[in-house]
Amino acid sequence: MLAKRILIIGLGQTGLSCLRYCLSLGITPVIMDTRACPPGADQLPDNIERYFGGLTLAPMLEAQLIVVSPGVPLATPELQQALASGIEVVGDIELFVRACPAPIIAITGSNGKSTVTTLVGEMAAEAGIKVGVGGNIGTPALDLLAVELELVVLELSSFQLETTPSLAASAATVLNISEDHLDRYTSLTHYRDTKLAIYNNAALAICNREDAHTQPSLLDQATPALLSTSFGLNHQAYGRIEHQGELWLSHYQVPLLPVSALKILGTHNQLNALAAMALADQAQIPQSAQLTVLRRFTGLAHRCQFVAEKQGVVWVNDTKATNVGATLAAIAGMSGVIKGRLWLIAGGVGKGQDFSPLIPRLHGDIAGMVCFGQDREQLLELADNTHEVTDLNGAVAWCAAQAVSGDCVLFAPACASLDLYDNYQLRGEHFITLVEAL
Repeated sequence: MLAKRILIIGLGQTGLSCLRYCLSLGITPVIMDTRACPPGADQLPDNIERYFGGLTLAPMLEAQLIVVSPGVPLATPELQQALASGIEVVGDIELFVRACPAPIIAITGSNGKSTVTTLVGEMAAEAGIKVGVGGNIGTPALDLLAVELELVVLELSSFQLETTPSLAASAATVLNISEDHLDRYTSLTHYRDTKLAIYNNAALAICNREDAHTQPSLLDQATPALLSTSFGLNHQAYGRIEHQGELWLSHYQVPLLPVSALKILGTHNQLNALAAMALADQAQIPQSAQLTVLRRFTGLAHRCQFVAEKQGVVWVNDTKATNVGATLAAIAGMSGVIKGRLWLIAGGVGKGQDFSPLIPRLHGDIAGMVCFGQDREQLLELADNTHEVTDLNGAVAWCAAQAVSGDCVLFAPACASLDLYDNYQLRGEHFITLVEAL
């Protein structure tokens, strides 16, 4: 049973889903938001008690349960005071897992979460399984409780995992770890350990052999997963082998699908496909459905998305590359796809990252990088083949002037969008509009 005095911190889509859930149980919660005019405020019933424009401590300390938005760190002083007073602080995902009767597939990682989550969801749907897909992608998790489901696939961010102690997934994976959100976490290890919590109480942990940071053995041994398997680019477990003169995705050296049949490019997407198959096997999704989806899946919008070919130059939108690891994966994904030179557009909010892993690429794969946004100065210092502009309009114009037929322009900014755009989707849509106008 839920507590009767519930405070929801953070409105928007997730907060509104928490409100609907509470009301469905006959509980009228209190709403709080740090923003003066939060999105969704116009949808609140008149009888809802609300506090906007900051965190007000008195109603927080009166609550029996606080449901906090992923965007509000637990380290926030007011939340720390509530916790010290013995008030339980959870997220919407915690409410969901406590109420969900269906098995849960849980997916996290620095990059590729949405791709793998979508693949597993489509595989289940292809097999005729009643599946719900949500969490950090698409539908807020609590809204999935409105329908009867046989399987739930959740994409989970590190922020969400901070407030979801009861997760006990049927299968859980950490796809990869690279520097991200270091403006919120004290170190890469702190960030990694927050991600690894997804393995707690999981029936099966699925890690990436190419990334030592994803190993469940790094987890506190008090709560290990019962079983584990892995995916990677060699022949072990879920992997790759040579077969009939080409590379195939495989399971314990049994060939399953030629890499050439994938429409999503790059070794990072081969790893995504292998992770999806491992998760799908644990969910008892037939292999035929898995392979059907892998053959047809063309990728998600804003993730290495082909935009247009203009005067022989290919333009690719990967605005979702909001950290260095994602940008490096996007660059690798272009290998073997383009004939000419690669031009990179980068910049935005760096989130405290170390950009130096881009240096070898700037000295090798990349003809030039044009930089804009809040942290452009850090990017400009990486190499001599960098150029500064004030905004995305200038970046597209500069690349159009540099690139010739056979070249590729990749928009993989390695940064968040919030200096100039409300979200990465709007940034990507602006890029597409600019390219289409060339």
